[in-house]
Amino acid sequence: MSLRPCSRRIGAALRQQTCILHQTKRRCLASASSLPRETREAIEKETTLPTPDPASDSQTARLISSQSPYIVPTYVKPAPMFQKGEGCYLWDVENRRYLDWTAGIAVNALGHCDPGMSAILAQQGQTLVHCSNLYHTPWQGALSELLVEKTRASGGMKDVARVFLCNSGTEANEAAIKFARKYGKMVGGEEGGKVEIVSYNNAFHGRSMGALSATWNPKYQKPFSPMIPGFVQGNYNDMQSINEVVTEKTCGVIVEPIQGEGGVNAANVEWLEALRKRTREVGALLIFDEIQCGLSRTGWLWAHAEHGNRDIHPDVLTTAKALGNGYPIGATLVTDEVASKIVPGDHGTTFGGNPLACRISHYLVTRLADPELQTHVQHQGKQFEKGLREIAHRLPEGVVKEIRGRGLIIGMQLNSAVAPVIQAARERGLLIINAGTDVLRFVPPLIIEDAEVEKGMEVLEEALQSTFNKDGGQDWRKARQAVKDREEAPDT
Repeated sequence: MSLRPCSRRIGAALRQQTCILHQTKRRCLASASSLPRETREAIEKETTLPTPDPASDSQTARLISSQSPYIVPTYVKPAPMFQKGEGCYLWDVENRRYLDWTAGIAVNALGHCDPGMSAILAQQGQTLVHCSNLYHTPWQGALSELLVEKTRASGGMKDVARVFLCNSGTEANEAAIKFARKYGKMVGGEEGGKVEIVSYNNAFHGRSMGALSATWNPKYQKPFSPMIPGFVQGNYNDMQSINEVVTEKTCGVIVEPIQGEGGVNAANVEWLEALRKRTREVGALLIFDEIQCGLSRTGWLWAHAEHGNRDIHPDVLTTAKALGNGYPIGATLVTDEVASKIVPGDHGTTFGGNPLACRISHYLVTRLADPELQTHVQHQGKQFEKGLREIAHRLPEGVVKEIRGRGLIIGMQLNSAVAPVIQAARERGLLIINAGTDVLRFVPPLIIEDAEVEKGMEVLEEALQSTFNKDGGQDWRKARQAVKDREEAPDT
């Protein structure tokens, strides 16, 4: 069953337009032998690639140039500018189509411009958008109740009881850090020194000062040092060091069951069990950051719920990203034990839990908790892993070091920087992102279909081959076709 409306008519029109454009460029190239080499190469690039990065004299470049002086440059962005999305596709301002395997960094779980979400945006936008947390609103309570019920039903966080709603993943983690500090003071005494927060190498928990202090990466921390005191670094998946870093001074331990930005690294369930045991011993909270890996991205509502029969249930769970499918919202789920330590005035938010965000999120959580969707994610995760391993086998030996992840959060670690591959894929119509310098990260919309996985794999392989196998001929194309022929051959 298709999980989203298709856009065949739009795609056909765009393909026809692109074909005409390429034919024109080929005629220009044929008569351009007298041009300088750099000019000929630029023309050839535009002729042979379906979506080459816009040139310096393009409509896109002019638009970016006119706007850039007014934007604080916090990101290094590639040349295309996107203006429209539908399902698993994006279109740039020059009306060129891209298959999107980034989903807004694991945000657009139901794809771009989901019709149900769009209808709710329009309807609630004409009903009530904001009235602050000074008053009760129905959708805030309804979403909180739904998150608690669906979490219990999923087999994850068995003692979940209450929800704090905010505007982003960073804010959800800031709330978790504050709750842990308050908890430590309540159980350890105001002067007891139970204030330390343990987080792990390669973690990413956000960019505000509290969340940043838990993000052990010099690139992020150094420009804004000194960090907030009381944060301790541990080694991810290191059983031996648990007792050294989690002590009587610890009030909270925050960990990603699957690290996203840090390289798509999954926590060993035995290590999580040991963390759970140790936090109980010292009276500290166990906090799971599932902002990127949660909400069915692994094929389970929460990544840790896959091992829900093991003793790894957290006291606090943070989420965002897919929670709003592009609309800003975050949440911090807590047990009654944690909630009992928080009183009015301890924390707050002006916009968090507003009626528009909560109604949108209520619809999204209902969709994302659907077992049919989760089965679909597990199936597509297997298709991704199979396709990536076949590609790795056809690349020169040693190019791919490891393929890891679960469901539709997958990393392919290379033996070199991935930036050239990301550009090569983009210029062929496929959007992918990195996790660190040497890992390609695949976090497509959860509604992705088989045909879009297959098409993306073809483009990805071409991008990888063009980067690492420039003198290797076309044997990889024949090998890929042979695999397809075997799969399509009738049983005898």
